Amino acid sequence: MSTEEQLAWEERNRPKAGIAALAAATLTLLGTIITYASYAGRPSGESRALTTIDTLGRVSQGQRNPPGALAVQTEYVGHHLALPILGAVLAALGTLALFPALALLFRATRTRRPELPQIALVLLAVGAVSVAVGRVVSEVASDLGARGFGGPGTDMSNSAARDAIAPSAALIGQVILLTGTLALGGAVLLVALNAMRAGLLTRFMGVMGMIVGGALLLTPFAAIDQQGIIRIFWLGALGVLLLGRWPRGMPPAWETGEAVPWPTQQQIREQREARDPAQPGAAPATPAPRPPAPRPDDAASPARSQSASKKKKRKRRS
Repeated sequence: MSTEEQLAWEERNRPKAGIAALAAATLTLLGTIITYASYAGRPSGESRALTTIDTLGRVSQGQRNPPGALAVQTEYVGHHLALPILGAVLAALGTLALFPALALLFRATRTRRPELPQIALVLLAVGAVSVAVGRVVSEVASDLGARGFGGPGTDMSNSAARDAIAPSAALIGQVILLTGTLALGGAVLLVALNAMRAGLLTRFMGVMGMIVGGALLLTPFAAIDQQGIIRIFWLGALGVLLLGRWPRGMPPAWETGEAVPWPTQQQIREQREARDPAQPGAAPATPAPRPPAPRPDDAASPARSQSASKKKKRKRRS
């Protein structure tokens, strides 16, 4: 494909990718809000904590221990399944909507920078699908397990509640989700880094995209951006950029069809100094020569000549 054909293809598909990025940000935000709102009404378990001595004392007296904190919360979730499942589905759709936007960015970047490996697109597709499927399977299976928990004669201990919300399907979904998160994080990191080097993303957007990818890669070890706030912000800004609404205009690489790397700080400083020599670090200007100051003898010489001429005139008259 020639450069003109590539630019024409990008011009046709860039608005669709921008809408997909905005949809991904919106759906992820709605899914996060609904999920946390659904759990906001869960009863607190602070007043239900029992020490080991209290538990053994109640058992020795033949008394039944009260339901544990996790058991009470699991029973509550089992009676309020609509919002958690809706939040999981919306978040999964947001992850799927992420793929078209980053796929276009991948193709535009690879055209200008062939160093971007093809495996990044494979990781992007596998990661987006796996995260969406894994999240829906794990959360829906856990919520449905909570649905059958509680009631007369049910063991209301925390261990029984933990078994109820962790069926085999939920564990399988967690494995799929973890694998997809690692794949998606690696893909986002590679695409954002190379897109910035090609000049398709500004330095701010490139660094922000690498932070999003790194946060996904570190998810198994640390809860970084667990609510997805950074990812939501980056996807929204990416949608604005792809729609051509960026405040400072589109980066030049989108118009030339070639890589236009962003200048380094040293290059920016040198360009600024070349335009304005008065900037710090520029060569000092050569001062203009000053005229020599008059000497006292030179200033008094006219007066001396005038007094001498007057004396000569007086002698002649006499």
